[in-house]
Amino acid sequence: MNLAGILAASTSTAVLVEGESDRVAVETLAARLSLPLAGLGVQVVAMGGITNIGHHLVALSGEHPAREHAAGPPDVSPPDTDRTVRVGGLYDAAEERFVIKGLDRVGLRPEVATTPLSEHGFFRCDRDLEDELMQAVGTDGFLALIEAEGELRSFERLRGQPAQRERTTTQQLHRFIGSKGGRKERYGRRLAEALPLDRVPAPLDALLRWAT
Repeated sequence: MNLAGILAASTSTAVLVEGESDRVAVETLAARLSLPLAGLGVQVVAMGGITNIGHHLVALSGEHPAREHAAGPPDVSPPDTDRTVRVGGLYDAAEERFVIKGLDRVGLRPEVATTPLSEHGFFRCDRDLEDELMQAVGTDGFLALIEAEGELRSFERLRGQPAQRERTTTQQLHRFIGSKGGRKERYGRRLAEALPLDRVPAPLDALLRWAT
């Protein structure tokens, strides 16, 4: 993996997220909070799946040993540069093992460490970021977004399918946003735009505080 294809020259903090919908949601909310990520040297990187976190950490660190430093979020030294990049991100609770394995691989978290990953700059969503946003916006709020996008009839068709009839509305909404290419990214943005700022999900709030 080529580091030049990941980070801008001005990046001093890399935020790793699973996919494009997560990246769009983080950047959209940051803009609403008047947090100029690029101006602060923060870049959100979509990894294309949590299983790629090891590759991204290796690309950022060059598999160099982690620098000795006091407790806090990990710093890595990208290969062939003199700069140090802080690395953090979001992850799903069910996929925590991939984050631990990736951090251990590049020496950013001792294998015997018992500290929460939040102390290493990585913040856990219970299910995933979309679910955190959906809960904060509420079912009715999300249905209103779907209606505003002109897709309420499509959602009603989906929930009428035999395989969906016994599922909860939340489960149906998850299936809906993942059922068409580009839909997760679009609704990631729309959820972040509609999110009440006094209901920002805890992991997302903690990430933005850490990053900025």
